[in-house]
Amino acid sequence: MTYGERAPVDAGLAAKQHDAYVAAIAGAGWAIREVPPADDLPDSAFVEDTLVVCDGLAVLTCPGAAERRAELAGAEEAVRALGLEIARIEAPGTLDGGDVLRVGTTLYVGRGGRTNADGIRQLRRLVGPLGFTVVPVPLHRVLHLKSAVTALPDGTVIAAQPSLLDMSPFPAMRIVPEEAGSHIILLGGGAVLMAASAPLSAELFDDWGFDVIVVDIGEFEKMEGCVTCLSVLVTRSAA
Repeated sequence: MTYGERAPVDAGLAAKQHDAYVAAIAGAGWAIREVPPADDLPDSAFVEDTLVVCDGLAVLTCPGAAERRAELAGAEEAVRALGLEIARIEAPGTLDGGDVLRVGTTLYVGRGGRTNADGIRQLRRLVGPLGFTVVPVPLHRVLHLKSAVTALPDGTVIAAQPSLLDMSPFPAMRIVPEEAGSHIILLGGGAVLMAASAPLSAELFDDWGFDVIVVDIGEFEKMEGCVTCLSVLVTRSAA
């Protein structure tokens, strides 16, 4: 925990919520590949922080919390099984996947407590040859960039508290009424996945013409987690 208050977590309920989360993504047509379990690494459920995937390249991060770097072995095993090319962020550079928001060929990267300037420079060198642009975003009082913003298919950023970060790098923004409403996963075909803790935001997305899929991840939210934290979506080009 960094900014929230600690609250007891029900591990059994968290496991059931995770199962329902996985089922929702599978129900939207995605094949599921599980990273090998690591019961001695309690943050490993937040798999997003270990990887940044850009087309056929999987960048293994170097988490800003050193105790999380043991999670990389399982993530590497999973992406190697998919046949992705592997690259790495090397210390003293640090990068958490939760700080990377992809919008088309632009990667917005939160610069804060978990990701440093060297990590951003390394990511730029790795993905630049693939046609991606890296744009740093200074963070204020928030753990990760995607703890504060995600984006709609047209690139519009959605946020509940713009004061949590420097919003100037983003070309367009919409405000939602709940913190959890700023966390969505684009599942394709106009479907978005979001947390049950943001019903007013869900109504907005429905009004905007999205197919809203709602999951309860309340036990993970107690640990500053959100829907984006628990998965990494890997897409393949038509070629």
